[in-house]
Amino acid sequence: MLELSWPWFLLFLPVPLIMYFLPKTKPKGDGIWWGNTAQLIHHQDIKSVSNLFSWRLLNLTIAWILLVAALTQPTWLGEPTKITPSGRDLLIALDLSGSMKVTDMSLNGQTANRLESAKSVLSDFIKARSGDRIGIIVFGSKAYLQAPLSFDTNTINQLVQETQIGFAGEQTAIGDAIGLGIKRLEDKPSDKKVLILMTDGANTAGRVKPEQAATFAASQDVRIHTIGIGADTMLVQSFFGKRQVNPSRDLDETLLRNIAAETGGQYFRAKSTEDLQNIYQTLDELEPTPAEDIWQRPLTSLFHWLAFGSIVFFSLSIIVSKRLIWRKRSRS
Repeated sequence: MLELSWPWFLLFLPVPLIMYFLPKTKPKGDGIWWGNTAQLIHHQDIKSVSNLFSWRLLNLTIAWILLVAALTQPTWLGEPTKITPSGRDLLIALDLSGSMKVTDMSLNGQTANRLESAKSVLSDFIKARSGDRIGIIVFGSKAYLQAPLSFDTNTINQLVQETQIGFAGEQTAIGDAIGLGIKRLEDKPSDKKVLILMTDGANTAGRVKPEQAATFAASQDVRIHTIGIGADTMLVQSFFGKRQVNPSRDLDETLLRNIAAETGGQYFRAKSTEDLQNIYQTLDELEPTPAEDIWQRPLTSLFHWLAFGSIVFFSLSIIVSKRLIWRKRSRS
């Protein structure tokens, strides 16, 4: 569908035609009459010059029409498309401490460390969050904002995949991660602020105590869902052969439960990649994106194309004029 912002510019279309029919001014002085013009210009030259004049007039006419059409600011309205309105502001705090390199998870039938498993599940979760603004916090010894809140889930997912163990240090600053999340979610609607905290250990670094951070988060209406990641059992090779160990012995589940309870969230335990997938499916149900849809029609401005076309045809008319001048000079 075509729309014109300034349709009244179309009134200028007949201006060249009006100027053509206006009374011509008579030249001053007496003219010279030639009895036989064929003596001056060969018949073939007359036909060639006439064609050039016709081409020049045609190019000028098209250039004028395109110029007037461009001045109307035409806009093409595309087919209606459905978009999901803004939903929640959702931050994901991902642990990058040294313990995340423990290979007690499996991914696609192969052994994987905790971070690889987490990134794989997060990828699907982020892509499905249409309508939500997603942000990423990474933490180890310190907490950093990896990606600010954005609707661009493709870029957010790419930044998640680029994270590496040890980027933020070897220890675990859970309290600092929560504090940074609260800061990034301030001044947002109270019913839309969510932080998902994923870690495999206990708070061993940072300036803010996790309990204090959780209390402050509750006062700011930030809901925190916590995920404890890591298997309960794992076979390791020792001098006396393989033995079974608990790779998650440092996981502070009591702390994670208290943080979730304090802020109105839930605590989840992920002992495998499948557990993580189920957890994020549950989070999709707990934190649904808005169901109402908005329809919009994409707008495409045609001004630049029409203006460019006008310049092209006007340039062609100048080229034809140059040829006419050259013919006149060659005859003289």
